Amino acid sequence: MEDQRRAPIYEALEKFRKMRIVPFDVPGHKRGRGNPELTELLGEKCVGLDVNSMKPLDNLCHPISVIRDAEELAANAFGAAHAFLMVGGTTSAVQSMILSVAKRGDKIILPRNVHRSVMGAMVLCGAVPVYVNPECDKRLGIPLGMSVQQVKKAILENPDAKAVFVNNPTYYGICSDLKAIVKLAHQHGMKCLVDEAHGTHFYFGDNLPISAMAAGADMAAVSMHKSGGSLTQSSFLLLGPDMPEGYVRQIINLTQTTSASYLLLSSLDISRRNLALRGKEAFGHVMEMAEYARKEINAIGGYYAYGKELCNGDSIYDFDCTKLSIHTLDVGLAGIEVYDLLRDEYDIQIEFGDLGNVLAYLSIGDRQRDLERLVSALSEVKRRFGGEKTGLMEQEYIDPVVAVSPQDAFYSEKESLPLKESSGRICSEFVMCYPPGIPILAPGEKITDEILDYIIYAKEKGCSMTGPEDPMIEHLNVLK
Repeated sequence: MEDQRRAPIYEALEKFRKMRIVPFDVPGHKRGRGNPELTELLGEKCVGLDVNSMKPLDNLCHPISVIRDAEELAANAFGAAHAFLMVGGTTSAVQSMILSVAKRGDKIILPRNVHRSVMGAMVLCGAVPVYVNPECDKRLGIPLGMSVQQVKKAILENPDAKAVFVNNPTYYGICSDLKAIVKLAHQHGMKCLVDEAHGTHFYFGDNLPISAMAAGADMAAVSMHKSGGSLTQSSFLLLGPDMPEGYVRQIINLTQTTSASYLLLSSLDISRRNLALRGKEAFGHVMEMAEYARKEINAIGGYYAYGKELCNGDSIYDFDCTKLSIHTLDVGLAGIEVYDLLRDEYDIQIEFGDLGNVLAYLSIGDRQRDLERLVSALSEVKRRFGGEKTGLMEQEYIDPVVAVSPQDAFYSEKESLPLKESSGRICSEFVMCYPPGIPILAPGEKITDEILDYIIYAKEKGCSMTGPEDPMIEHLNVLK
């Protein structure tokens, strides 16, 4: 049994700090002395620990001492065969999963509501997506999980696919029947990859959906910096027992920096220790706060803060009750409008707003009084700005038509067309609202009038659109 009270990277940094070593290496700010404004912003201790890899501190590309120890502690805490510390965000972890199992022409079965990092990995390696189009909740206008029967159908129609990819949970908190999907994939000789960007807490709480490792998945990308409390851009990549650790590390090293930040690495180490020792109690409190907020928000009227009552045993197999997802259309406001009003009028920054919903992200750092302020602000927003529902677009999910592989489309000869003239053409770039970063269009997909209407409406409502070369999203690159 690993001693979860230890934090090997943090301990090594503390020992190093006391040695007062004279730095004739990088980084060039030399413990902050060369950049006094940076030192004033971050503090002497922080810039003093922004150091380069060296023997006493190990090396992330090929760890043999303190980083290796931290990996083993993380694997133990998450119930994995191995854990990699990732400093390129969960984007890097997701891309490493795809690149580890697929090469050019290989198929991966996945839902369409995946993060852009998945499609980015397919552009890099040449894999081909086989979509299991999720059911959509008509009232909420959100994509649900993958039905087991739909996954089975996709597997039988594509027996040569290399892997099945699953969100656990979606941004909104919805979970598929992960255990059944893992079993199906393995029965047909496929790997199961899981995006757990929003599911760190599944490993450290009672009455939460099953985690990827507990369900028997082969790989999982875990955003420790989201609900787990580490610094932004730090994540874990977890392996099941049948994945070759050495090969996966080689894949990671293709794209991950050789100058890993020890601020990020130590934050992973310390946060893992915190969750291993206190996570169950902390997330129990988070769930209590979320249930309190759901009840209070639903009492306002008009808003619908949804939860486990949505579960149907299939496409909504389970629900992450720490997620405070709120449907807003019945108060006469798009989600993105509520998102903007909360920030601009009430100094409350929530995670995201789409066309019909907002998400307040709760974690171990939230307080009851802050939730009370959110509930009060939502009530005021309804009173001051609410109205009739008419004229608001409801549907969030549009079935894609994949005409060309993402890699072929991204690297093909292309031309730029005004948005409204691109209908019927094949897109060669990404278009998405960020957050959540789920592509509306991905390279290789056919542009339709419905998709263009959605993009224009989302722009008008104030969604932050990203992806295309044109920063104003007035032109799209299409295949010649």
